[in-house]
Amino acid sequence: MECARATARTKNTYLSAKYYRIAKRRGANRASVAVRRTILERIDYILTRKEPYRELGADYWDRQREASLVRQTVKRLEGVAYEVKLEKTSA
Repeated sequence: MECARATARTKNTYLSAKYYRIAKRRGANRASVAVRRTILERIDYILTRKEPYRELGADYWDRQREASLVRQTVKRLEGVAYEVKLEKTSA
């Protein structure tokens, strides 16, 4: 339990983002249990496959849902009478 709460205090990590995403909806205790389970699953995966740990990053879920985030944002802006033209930047 302590390592899950400590993980939540780290910055720009997948596990801290997961903690805060769950804590928003379900509360701090359930979020820490979910993060603890994820930590244990990762430890098992690392030990059984003998692969190094890869940090996914705090923006992992945003990168996975990029198309739907863009679509939702455009829809919300058009709902309040804005005309939206999108161009993807090179950055």
